[in-house]
Amino acid sequence: MKKALVIIPTYNEVDNVKSVLEETFSLKRFDVLVVDDSSPDGTAEAVNQLIPIYSKELFLEVRKNKEGLGKAYIHGFKWALKNNYEYIFEMDADLSHDPNALIPMLELLESEVDFIVGSRYVKGINVVNWPLSRILLSYFASIYVRLITFMPIKDPTAGYIGYRRKVLEELNLDEIKFVGYAFQIEMKYKAWRKRFSFKEYPIVFTDRKMGISKMNRNIIWEALYGVIDLRIEDFFKK
Repeated sequence: MKKALVIIPTYNEVDNVKSVLEETFSLKRFDVLVVDDSSPDGTAEAVNQLIPIYSKELFLEVRKNKEGLGKAYIHGFKWALKNNYEYIFEMDADLSHDPNALIPMLELLESEVDFIVGSRYVKGINVVNWPLSRILLSYFASIYVRLITFMPIKDPTAGYIGYRRKVLEELNLDEIKFVGYAFQIEMKYKAWRKRFSFKEYPIVFTDRKMGISKMNRNIIWEALYGVIDLRIEDFFKK
């Protein structure tokens, strides 16, 4: 059986990290790498307390500075490739992504596609506990991305994704430049442009119950301008 890893980036997620790890390990199929950006709330310490229980499945990398989601995932991707994982997943720490979706998403990676997107919008709008304003922002942002990039993914900013290792090996991870929503768009766009096969798996996204969202205006603007930047870069490469 080929190895599968879930990468969970954290910053001030001490209220959530134990629950998300226990739910993921209950599936009996995945290792987990937590990439913590030196959370001042003790997230890394909470993970360290669980390592003796899950000594063969749980790993922790602590980065010195908070540099954003994208940098944390790139760190995790490189770690996963170095440690010979075949299937590498991204998942939020706050239980907005249901770990139970990992099994069917992994099955699709094993049998059909090169990357799998846990999609909020492939079958209607499946979001729980978000205010209407945020639902509209996210949904229309996805339409905007599709219009600019022509990428046929209905949830291009999704953060629940699985990749075969060959996708990450083919992409130049050192050239991935965005850190927020734009990072998620950039990864999917570059994988799609390289003609890797994909599928969207319908999930229900549930807003966090504990902790504070990392969403801010800079992340939104990065996504808006980042999409145009990706298209311009692609044009000049041609």
